[in-house]
Formats: sequence, C-alpha cells, structure tokens
Amino acid sequence: FHEETSGLDHVALILGDMNGPNPVLVRVHSECLTGDAFGSLRCDCGPQLQSALSQISDVGWGCLIYLRQEGRGIGLQAKIQAYHLQDKGADTVEANLMLGHPADARDYEIASFILDYLDIEKVCLLSNNPDKVTQLLEYGVDVVERMPLVAGVIDENRDYLVIKVNKMGHDINLEDLSNDD
Repeated sequence: FHEETSGLDHVALILGDMNGPNPVLVRVHSECLTGDAFGSLRCDCGPQLQSALSQISDVGWGCLIYLRQEGRGIGLQAKIQAYHLQDKGADTVEANLMLGHPADARDYEIASFILDYLDIEKVCLLSNNPDKVTQLLEYGVDVVERMPLVAGVIDENRDYLVIKVNKMGHDINLEDLSNDD
C-alpha cells in the first residue's frame, strides 16, 4: 500500500478470509529495524511482532499491518541519534523531545485505509497503546476489543517498558514487568 503523503509503502499480511467471524484479529505494527530485524534488546518490538504473527496463526485468520513508521515516526537516523542520547541517560521520550521530535509522531490514518480496503469492519486490536486505539476509532475503524500484547520483557528493556507505561500511557500491567519473572 503506497502512502502518497509520506511516499512510503506499507504492507498488510493476511491469513484466511477477512469476511469470517467478527472481529478480525489485527496487529498494526510500526517498523522497527533494530528490533524486528536485528533483535535489539532495547525494545520489545521484535518479540511483539513474532507474538502477533503466532496469535494470528493460532486463530487461523487475521491481519498484520506493517507500517513504515520507524522510531515512533521519527525515522531511522533520528532513532539512532535518540539511542545515543539514551546511552547518556535520557529515556526514550526525553531523547525524542531533545531532538525536537514529539514523543510519538505516528499516525494511523493509512492503517484505517488498509483495513477499509481489506473490508475489515470490526477489529480486535493486539496492542498496549491507547493512542493507537483512539486514532483508529477517530479514523472510523470499529475497534471492538483490544488485547494486550506483552512479549519479550527482559532486563535490558524493562525501564523502556516502564517509560511506555508512565509517560505514554501504555496499558501494561507493571507487575508483568517486575524483576521476579
């Protein structure tokens, strides 16, 4: 799917018939080269992607939308710059702000177009991000359920996940992030 405004191409992977029982299990996943492809321990992106694909496979039908919104929409180069600031003590939100970017610059309008194109009317969204749900609802997507997607919690990304909860409002039970795993 080509997005004219950004010039980026996005992908929808579907399994089964999208006209099956509602709601359709959907993961809207933002590109994370470092986590998805290189196995970065800084984030939970790669494990979330794999978990979502597994859950869709287990159900037997669903959709994964892969959006080219690297680094919460700031791009790969800025994300690497943010990593350097994080290495000096900034958290992920502070680093983006220090670089003059919003904490999260992602927009999910293209995801709504993709879901409409695929005739997916009702969605069970695999996500911890309430902003994603809000935006999709505002763009006319009928998100009837949100299922949490907590995967890949390790010592190296625990503080990152706590920041997602405390500063970005992600719906993750902090007990799931405890060191008592």
